[in-house]
Amino acid sequence: MRAAPTIMHLDMDAFYASVEQASKPSLRGKAVIVGGLGPRGVVATCSYEARRFGVHSAMPTAQARRLCPNGAYLIPRFGLYRAVSDTVMALLRELSPLVEPLSLDEAFVDLEAGGVAFDAESARAVGERLRADIMAATGLSGSVGLAGSKMLAKVASEEAKPAGLLLIEVGTERAHLAPMSVRTLPGVGPATGEHLRRAGITTVGELAAAGEDELVRMVGRSHGVGLYRMARGVDERPVVAERDAKSVSVEDTFDVDLHDRVRIRGEVQRLADRCVRRLRESGHSGRTIVLKVRRYDFSTLTRSETLRGPTDDPAVVGEAAARLLESVDTTGGVRLLGVGVTGLADYTQEDLFAFALAADALAAAGEGEPAGPDGVGGAEETGAVADAEGSAGAPAGADSGDGGGPPGEGDAGAGRQWHAGSDVRHAVYGPGWVQGSGVGRVTVRFEEPGSEPGRVRTFRVDDPELEPSDPLPLVGTGGVTC
Repeated sequence: MRAAPTIMHLDMDAFYASVEQASKPSLRGKAVIVGGLGPRGVVATCSYEARRFGVHSAMPTAQARRLCPNGAYLIPRFGLYRAVSDTVMALLRELSPLVEPLSLDEAFVDLEAGGVAFDAESARAVGERLRADIMAATGLSGSVGLAGSKMLAKVASEEAKPAGLLLIEVGTERAHLAPMSVRTLPGVGPATGEHLRRAGITTVGELAAAGEDELVRMVGRSHGVGLYRMARGVDERPVVAERDAKSVSVEDTFDVDLHDRVRIRGEVQRLADRCVRRLRESGHSGRTIVLKVRRYDFSTLTRSETLRGPTDDPAVVGEAAARLLESVDTTGGVRLLGVGVTGLADYTQEDLFAFALAADALAAAGEGEPAGPDGVGGAEETGAVADAEGSAGAPAGADSGDGGGPPGEGDAGAGRQWHAGSDVRHAVYGPGWVQGSGVGRVTVRFEEPGSEPGRVRTFRVDDPELEPSDPLPLVGTGGVTC
């Protein structure tokens, strides 16, 4: 534990939903739900206005619609979220070389290592200044927690929400934690919480009073020792500057199970292309290609193939994913598909490009497909591949549930399909966003960040003057865009 509260935890408030409200003036102060929009979609996040209706992240979108029928339901726009996140993380790195991102919208910062704070007063001043800088650059609010350890800093930022700052003085940790629910502590989920409740332990103070030996007896040595330390506010973990991405992956859940093998192959190729785009955005290449298939009966299979070296070539990744699909029985239907790349590196293996070109040449000559590269792994069946968004850390399910469409990837107009929340531009009316579509019509609200709420107009889905567009910059001195 430190002698001063110089570890900061920043958590942006309802991040995805707040970005949508900042970029769509008509949604400010309204209930906004971001996630998959189909029958099997999942809420990624929602605005505080939506939370008053009982909506929360990881909830099925169908359930959210029942609780909040008048909310605005939008697809995620991860490109814009990443751009805003980059601006926020840059502000953090101006404070200290030790910044540990946990996801797009939260991070730990070691203020002492940056030489900007050495006591409670200076740490509070830095935190307030950071919140003001973030608001000026992005128009968004963040909550800041300050403490002598990472665990307490995160607890503090959660208490400070929304748009607040809380500092826990060193030496007051146990008293601060004592009345809180045991679920406040990291690693105490529903099952452990219920187990402790049955033993008469519901608060952190009661957990600390139980003693280490009793907790070890109840939940095992490793977990028991850890719980006892946390209950006393003990956390010696340092802030780690870089959290290397272990994988990059994308997946889609389909409204209706896919049975057509040709359609399934096409979806796998599209997912492979999206995965490579994210791989390149993160500055990585990868050596192992992973295919994830969830079948009609909810059984989940993964297949992997390890190449001779890392690649970021979409042809190579697509071909590997297609080969992996051949080993999967899709009889009965497929409800989810995913493609991922692991074994990340920051370089590519040039001979893999030659392999892709050779495959194209052989196919064109009618000579069939070449055998896979040396070292190809067999068809492995494991539990499940991680649903990570690379280093972005986006929640699982946020990128799914939209009828197999590619939400958040900037191509919402493909096949003249318009997803709610996607950006468009009209030749006459200018920039806007899709409010909804159906029965051959698409409804667009024409407004942009910083403008007054705009007018709504309806067009045919094949209107030649309407086309998909990139997100506009958020209003703020930073002018965040993607």
